[in-house]
Amino acid sequence: MKLQIYFPACTLKNVIVNRLIILLTLIFLDTVTVLAQYSIWPILSGVKYKKVSDPLLGYEVDYPVFNDEIKSIEGRRVKVRGFIVPTNGYKSSREFVLSALPVKSCYFCGGAGPETVIEIRARQDIPVTAERVELEGRFRLNSADLNRLMFQLEDAILVSP
Repeated sequence: MKLQIYFPACTLKNVIVNRLIILLTLIFLDTVTVLAQYSIWPILSGVKYKKVSDPLLGYEVDYPVFNDEIKSIEGRRVKVRGFIVPTNGYKSSREFVLSALPVKSCYFCGGAGPETVIEIRARQDIPVTAERVELEGRFRLNSADLNRLMFQLEDAILVSP
């Protein structure tokens, strides 16, 4: 089942109401199509971190602590807009990173934080482009594997280039 939600211009009140609507919708539906000014990125920015001593590395490591709003979308199919950061060449790939910001400003090249990137595993190759793309996939959280990003999108498909 898909639900399309249309949002008016953003004011603080509208943002709060929109987040509440989206949260309640995500609780009851498997796939949500979100249009207009809504973005998943503000929800992901709510992640916090705790320092944990890692005996293998020999120093403290930041582990993500996900709030209830982020946890509520775990396992759900979501749509997200962003910029492709290739990890394996510049043609097309099934595995890459999606950034909320253009490459020159992203987590890896600019000053953004780790909450602005999502690890993507796509159904089929997606062509690399410098333009913003929209993907849909199953959202997953990772708080255990330091070799992977904390946000992941599995079984992703290209919705719009």
